[in-house]
Amino acid sequence: MDLRKLKTLIDLVSDSNVSELEITEAEGKVRIVKSSGAPLVMQQPAVAMVAAPVAVAAPVVEAPVVPAGHAVKSPMVGTFYRSASPGAKPFAEVGNVVKEGETICIIEAMKILNEIEADKSGTITKILCENGQAVEYGQPLFMIE
Repeated sequence: MDLRKLKTLIDLVSDSNVSELEITEAEGKVRIVKSSGAPLVMQQPAVAMVAAPVAVAAPVVEAPVVPAGHAVKSPMVGTFYRSASPGAKPFAEVGNVVKEGETICIIEAMKILNEIEADKSGTITKILCENGQAVEYGQPLFMIE
């Protein structure tokens, strides 16, 4: 399995409430188990041979620093989008002044595009998600001061 793909899976497990993830592909089987801090990854080869699972130490992930201000959090699990369509102007940029109830992003969940509104008036100081990133319920999306 590609190391970039493996790192992405480790990051997803680390950042979510999922405690265990197992994926089987043609190249092999990967099982990621989160335990007291960093996840443990075990990879097994796809071919039938006698081999012990290989444990790979996950990178040490420091607790994210939450910027000062009010966090606009995701009301659902889905995919974060900054604009209504690819190439369109983003709903909100750092430095924009937004009013409570103004659309600041879209979260796609189950093929439905949900407009997410600012729950407080103020200035956007930080955008905490990348366009197209999977987000969890309660995950901070924007910081407003």
